[in-house]
Amino acid sequence: MPKLILAYSGGLDTTTAIKWLTVEQGYEVVALNIDVGRSKEQPVVESRGMAAGALKVRVIDAREDFIRYFAFPALAAGAMYQDVYPLATALARPLMAKLLVDVAHEEGATAVAHGCTGKGNDQVRFDVGIQTLDPSLTIVAPTRENAMAREYQIEYLKEHGVDIPWAAKGPFSIDENMWGRSAEAGVLEDPWTEPPAEAYEWTVDPEQAPSSPAYVEIEYQSGMPIRLDGKDIGPVDMVEHLNDLGGKYGVGRIDHIEDRLVGIKSREIYEAPAGLILHSAHRALEAMTLSKQQVRLKKVLAAEYSELIYNGLWFSAHHQDIAAYVASTQRHVTGVVRVKLQRGRAIVVGRKAVHSLYDRGLATYDRGDTYDQSAAVGFINIWGLQTRTQVRTQLLADLPNALRIAMPAEHAEGA
Repeated sequence: MPKLILAYSGGLDTTTAIKWLTVEQGYEVVALNIDVGRSKEQPVVESRGMAAGALKVRVIDAREDFIRYFAFPALAAGAMYQDVYPLATALARPLMAKLLVDVAHEEGATAVAHGCTGKGNDQVRFDVGIQTLDPSLTIVAPTRENAMAREYQIEYLKEHGVDIPWAAKGPFSIDENMWGRSAEAGVLEDPWTEPPAEAYEWTVDPEQAPSSPAYVEIEYQSGMPIRLDGKDIGPVDMVEHLNDLGGKYGVGRIDHIEDRLVGIKSREIYEAPAGLILHSAHRALEAMTLSKQQVRLKKVLAAEYSELIYNGLWFSAHHQDIAAYVASTQRHVTGVVRVKLQRGRAIVVGRKAVHSLYDRGLATYDRGDTYDQSAAVGFINIWGLQTRTQVRTQLLADLPNALRIAMPAEHAEGA
C-alpha cells in the first residue's frame, strides 16, 4: 500500500479522511498533527487518529517555530491583511506545508493530504506550498473532493467501525492558533447582524472589562519582541501572556468583511489580543527609529507582504526580496514601548529607543530649543520654487479654470 501523510487536526473532517483515504483510496495513512497552539482537539488527537485507522499518529509541537519564524517576522513587516487582520491562519499554513513535506520524506510517502474545502483560502496555501517544496508528491483533498455533510461523515465512520462521540456542532466555523482565532458562518453570514456574545471566546465584552487599566512594557530588539516588563520571556510564553491579559480587557476583537483569494467576500470575526498589542507597540517604536521615507515605503511593502502571505506565496522569491528589505529596516528598531490596556483598546502611552530619531532639542518649544527657526525662510523659498515657476510659466493664463476646479464656482468667481 502506498503511504500518505495527512495534516490531521483531530476534528471530524480529517478523522473521516483517515478512514476514506484508507478504504477508498488504498493508502496507509500517517496522521500528522502540527500543534500551533490553542486547539481543543489536542488531548484526543492520538486516540482518535488511531481509532480511525491511521498507521500511526505523529504530533509535532511547532508552537515556538510558528511564533519565532512566521508570526514575528510578519510582525516586523507590519503585515495586517487589508489593514486589520494579523494573518493567524494564513501564517500557520506554510509551516504546516513544510512539515508535511518533511515527514513525507522521512516516512517514504508518495502523497500528502489536507482537510481543506474548495471555497476557502487554505487549499491554495497548502497546495501551492507543497507543490513548491516537492512537486513529485501527490496531493489529496478528501473534503474538497467529497464535500460530505457532517451527518454523513459520522455515519460513514460508524459503518466502518469507528464510533467516536462527537460533540454537537457549534453555531460557527472556528479556526484558532496562538496568533489568533477566527469565527465565521451561522448568523455571522448576515453582515448587518451584530456578532452575538458566543462568537467570542478569547476576549471579554469591553464594557465588562475592568475599569482600572493595565500597563505592559514590551521590549524589542531589531524589531523582535524579547521582554515583557523587563523580564526575558520566550516567544510562546509572551504571546500566551498577552493573549490572556489582552483578553481580560477586551482587546483584540475584529469584525471584518474580507476578500478571499478565491474571489468571495466573507464576514470574519477575529480575536487576536497578542497580535494587536504587539503590532501597536511595534508601529510606535518604528515611528521613533525609521525615517519618513522608510515609514512610507514600509507601509506599501507591508500591504504587499500581507497579500503574499494571505495568497499562499510564502515560498517565493518575492517573499525573500521583501523580507530582506524588512530585515534591513529593523536594524535600529530596538527599544521599549509602554502600552495601556483599557476596555477594548491597546493604547501606546510611552516609548523609548536606543537609536531614536526623535530629538527633543529640535521638537521642543521650551527653553533648550536647538532648532534654527531663521533657516525656515530659505527652506520655504526653495521648497516652493518649482510651484511658483510652474504657475508663472504654465498656469497663470489658465488660472480662472484652475480655480474652478479647486474651488466651488461662487468662490472662484470672486477670486
